[in-house]
Amino acid sequence: MLGAIALSLFLLKLKYLVGLIVIICKFPIVFVDPACRLSIIEAYEEYEYIHEGDVTIGGILTVNSFIIPFTESDEGPDSLMCVSAMLQFYRQLVDFIFAIEKINNDPILLANVTLGYHIYDSCGDPRKAVRSVFQILSGTREPVPNYSCVGKRNIAGFIGDLTSDTTVPIAQILSLFGYAQISYGATGSLLSNRVAFPYFFRTVESDNSHYFALSKLLKYFGWTWVGIIIFSENNEDLKLLSHHLSNNGICVEFHIKIHNYNTDVNYEPYKEIIQNSLTSVIVFCGTASMHMIGGLSLLSDAFSTKTIIVSFTVAANSQILDYAPKLFMGCLGLLQYFSYSLDSPERRLFLETIYPLKYPKDKLLENIWIRYYSCLSEDQDKNTLFAKIYKHKLQNCTGWERISHLHQFDNKFYSPRVLLSVNTMSRALHDIHVSHSKQALTSKIVYKFQLHYYLRNILYDIHEDKTSVFVENGEPISQYLIYNCLLDMDGRIAVTNVGLFIPWAPSDQKMHKGSIRWKTNNSQIPRSQCSDSCLPGYRKAPRGRTKACCYDCVPCSEGEISNITDSENCIRCPDMEWPTNKKRWCTAKRIEFLSYSEDVISVLYLMFSAILFLITVLVLGIFIKYQDSPIVRANNRSLSFLLLVSIKLSFLSVFLFLGRPVDITCMLRNITFGITFSIAVSSLLAKTIMVYVAFKATKPGSSWRKWVGVKLSNSVVLFCSSIQIIICMTWLAISPPFQELDLHTYPGTIIIQCNEGSAIGFYSVIGYMGLLAAVSFVLAFLARTLPDSFNEAKYITFSMLLFCSVWITMIPAYLSTKGKNTVCVEIFAILTSSAGLLFCIFLPKCFIILFRPERNIKLTMLGRKTIISM
Repeated sequence: MLGAIALSLFLLKLKYLVGLIVIICKFPIVFVDPACRLSIIEAYEEYEYIHEGDVTIGGILTVNSFIIPFTESDEGPDSLMCVSAMLQFYRQLVDFIFAIEKINNDPILLANVTLGYHIYDSCGDPRKAVRSVFQILSGTREPVPNYSCVGKRNIAGFIGDLTSDTTVPIAQILSLFGYAQISYGATGSLLSNRVAFPYFFRTVESDNSHYFALSKLLKYFGWTWVGIIIFSENNEDLKLLSHHLSNNGICVEFHIKIHNYNTDVNYEPYKEIIQNSLTSVIVFCGTASMHMIGGLSLLSDAFSTKTIIVSFTVAANSQILDYAPKLFMGCLGLLQYFSYSLDSPERRLFLETIYPLKYPKDKLLENIWIRYYSCLSEDQDKNTLFAKIYKHKLQNCTGWERISHLHQFDNKFYSPRVLLSVNTMSRALHDIHVSHSKQALTSKIVYKFQLHYYLRNILYDIHEDKTSVFVENGEPISQYLIYNCLLDMDGRIAVTNVGLFIPWAPSDQKMHKGSIRWKTNNSQIPRSQCSDSCLPGYRKAPRGRTKACCYDCVPCSEGEISNITDSENCIRCPDMEWPTNKKRWCTAKRIEFLSYSEDVISVLYLMFSAILFLITVLVLGIFIKYQDSPIVRANNRSLSFLLLVSIKLSFLSVFLFLGRPVDITCMLRNITFGITFSIAVSSLLAKTIMVYVAFKATKPGSSWRKWVGVKLSNSVVLFCSSIQIIICMTWLAISPPFQELDLHTYPGTIIIQCNEGSAIGFYSVIGYMGLLAAVSFVLAFLARTLPDSFNEAKYITFSMLLFCSVWITMIPAYLSTKGKNTVCVEIFAILTSSAGLLFCIFLPKCFIILFRPERNIKLTMLGRKTIISM
């Protein structure tokens, strides 16, 4: 019983609610001073196209490009009047209707289901677009938000709109109601937000993708210094484009912002900016209207030397290009490419049926005939108004003129975006019906909140060999045609395809540079750079705080190269290589050492060493031959022989210093000379001591007699030489010399040299030789006046004085030179000191032996004065 009462109350409330809705739909609602009032704009003339079906697709299309305020009478309310109907935009409307009819005639696609449509012209205005959405949802000429006065209508989704300005508010409303929406032209990046717009899709890529492709095009031609003219009232397009330009090393010299809805723009200040700019390339981006392009066309002289690059939103409107042919002549543009054929017998036949006599109530068609054919309308007020707007003299027409005969209606770069949108939505609807066909359909399908699922997973053709799907942000991935604008014989813009940008291809662009016609007289690619390109061998150096594209070209530093144009940084060559003179690539470094074949000084040292060695051998031969002569015997011939052998080995040690150093020669060179020369100096020390002992032993009863003999001299040589040998062996054991590559002393040169390993070991060897030489010098200096006819002390004094002078001088010279010069200093010191011993000690004796034999007798040892007197 209670259940029945509750059901009765519910049905009663439902009855009153339905009655209220019917009243709202049929009668105007009058508010008396309401606290909150919802005001929807009035339109001077509505452009509505409606065809009911089982399923309805709503359409918000832009045919008129903008609106102007209009008042019919002084006391009447203000309304908005749509003006400037674009023929290319009307074609999109025709494509919409043609696609619906073609689908309805298809026996397979959506079988037994009739598609309907309800289309309004948004006139490119957000306020008019919002009004149109509510008109479709409520089903009445006067929109009633949140109510539908067409109970049987089943709206599946919406197609539209062309621009982001109108599409965003549409998407915000439809997202609340759960309707899927496919835009055929809105490129705003804001619409990629799936949280805010979960049911939004589009058949064009976003501005982010467009500007990415555009920046790649600029980079391809080497244009790094550009200007921007942006047709937008917000900064989003400018920020996005600047971001992509910056990522590709492109700087913006200036930017000019023109608002879409500002019809009173003064374009003269822009002329000076454009003419005084250094750039040769200016980018047009945003959504341009006819009056904006018309204003810029007045500045055609300022653009005479500038190449214009038009973004997708500008390039897609062929009538914009035709409106200012002188301005766009020579421009390059990007257009999203679909290999989606529009040319079919059915479509050609459908277009032939579009003329005013068949559709006398089509207000848009009437307006287009007024604008393009200058035809009179039956509405005299409209004739007067349009004559003022378009400044045409109107005439009577037959009404049989065909829309397909107009030049702007058909061009090969027309994009089938509306047709693709309708077909995509119809295929998604077909998928819904197929998925429900297995179930018993007791009620009609509600498409809200479910159509977007099927749209997200649908595949559609974007070109011959690739299918695509809406990516996560509701947009496709497409190719871009790159086209060049030329003037035809009639002075109108003719576009030529000159390239293709393929995002998924290894090489982004396929370009036919030779077919591009530039504004320059020589048809050369315009140069648009703040600074000249830096050739290989140079790098870019920023000019203080100026933009990154303004820079100076500075040569790469020593040891660095750059092998590409406009290199940001130079590359350091590997350690074993060095840049060429132009610093464009690295080559192997020049190797430096005392070479037998390349260095003249090596040959000279080799000759001197060999000559001195032969002289030493000759002296040794003379001493051996005359070993029994008094002068040889008097000076301890065994020590003389040992001394000559040591000097001979010292001359031979020079060969270890010549040629390419290796580890074994590095270890032997200084040690060999140190030991041999120590033996030589030890022999001289032994000679000096023997002279001093012999003089002391001549005194009667002297204790020095026991030291006279070869034992003392041999002991001195053995003891002094052993110390040097111990030093050398310790040096080799702890830190032996080794081959070293000096890569840094001389740029571009690798010095192959010997590293002493231990500086203490090296200087210990030299220091010990210096100590022996100093002791020998002191003893020889003290013994130089002893009364001995063959006293060698004075000769030893001179030889040690020469030795000390040479090696003391050699040390700073050794420390201050590098590379093979250091080796030259060492060899010079060895040859000089060894030659000093040879000539100071043995040359006087050889002179006496060979040329004064009369002095080489025993009596000379007893009394020199007697012999001389003889």
